[in-house]
Amino acid sequence: MNNCNVLNRTIFLHDNLEILQGINSDCIDLIYLDPPFNKNKIFSAPIGSSAEGAEFSDIFREEDVKTEWLQTIKEDHHELFQYLNGIKGVGKPYNFAYLAYMAIRLIECHRILKETGSLYLHCDPTMSHYLKTTLDCIFGEQNFRNECLWLYAGGGVPKTDFPRKHDVILRYTKSALCTFNVLRKLYGPHAKSGRRATDLGGTRSVEYNPKGTPVNNWWNDIKPLINWHKERTGYPTQKPLALLDRIINASSNEGDIVLDPFCGCATTCVAAENNGRQWIGIDVSIKAYELVKERLEKEVARPDALPTYRNEIHLKSDPPVPSDISSSMQNVKDVYIISHRAYPGEYKVGIAKDAKARLKSYQIGDPERSYKLEFSHKTHLYRETEAHIHEHFDNKHEWVKASIESIKREILNYVEESKHG
Repeated sequence: MNNCNVLNRTIFLHDNLEILQGINSDCIDLIYLDPPFNKNKIFSAPIGSSAEGAEFSDIFREEDVKTEWLQTIKEDHHELFQYLNGIKGVGKPYNFAYLAYMAIRLIECHRILKETGSLYLHCDPTMSHYLKTTLDCIFGEQNFRNECLWLYAGGGVPKTDFPRKHDVILRYTKSALCTFNVLRKLYGPHAKSGRRATDLGGTRSVEYNPKGTPVNNWWNDIKPLINWHKERTGYPTQKPLALLDRIINASSNEGDIVLDPFCGCATTCVAAENNGRQWIGIDVSIKAYELVKERLEKEVARPDALPTYRNEIHLKSDPPVPSDISSSMQNVKDVYIISHRAYPGEYKVGIAKDAKARLKSYQIGDPERSYKLEFSHKTHLYRETEAHIHEHFDNKHEWVKASIESIKREILNYVEESKHG
């Protein structure tokens, strides 16, 4: 049953974090994202191209990291918070800033994916190793499936290095129940390189042929878009439709919902439409909306349906409002009390989305398993309550010096009194 609170063929013109936060939990089948790569420069489409006016910044600074992001990561993903602190301590400031920016968005991507859902993160060796560890913290190491390499030719040859001729696509799933279709490719004189659904006049990719060789995780048969390619819009970092055809056909089925949080020139949206999927795109530039309309008219697999497409592409600038119970519970978290036998009379008081999961994270670093969850209480006033407890009792860092009963009583009293103003 589809519980998505966003209409098919919607483009959001907004920061993607707020849009992701407004989408219902467990409703998206496939997410592909081709975010900034932390290249420390600004990318712009050339004058005279279809994408003229499109621009995005790939510059990240520590002062741009919002306290709210780090607070949420600390409360909900303790291991990830520790990892980011480690990067901040030893790496370049812009690496920490980039990873914090990505982490808070990847947390939301994980939340909105179905249990059968998959995420493909397109990056390059600039940050791929950092991003993989970030995804391990959010999705779990057991849900890492593939590091796919997109191999390509062209460009210059550096004098002191091997030529850099590949991108990295990290594939993670929400669970072991993931949707996956084994793709097979015809090779040899009768195979067409990078063929896609439009070449077949339908919604099935050539890679569904049962007679071919299974596609592996290094892709050298999909060519990059040279300047005179018919798909080329001029958008910087544009990817070929054949690349998205492969990802969409492998990890979704017809009618499934595909989301691209950095949709740029709308390649994911067009590929999803060509392959009979629903789609949602997010971008900060109005060019994404203009280009998806233009490209659907030129590149759609079913020209007879074009008037329908023109009428049903929805442009939204406000975040969606969650309509499911689990999404509305995002603003409710546990205020917990955890003890450790080495600290009698002192208790760790903090916040977590799941107090039991937080206990497990503490136990990992404690061979004797001496941490114990004494109490937890769910409230939307979690930050105010935690701050009150640390102000009310003697404390050192997260540790409060008082009896369990007095701390419990103060938590419950504060929450109850706050309800009545």
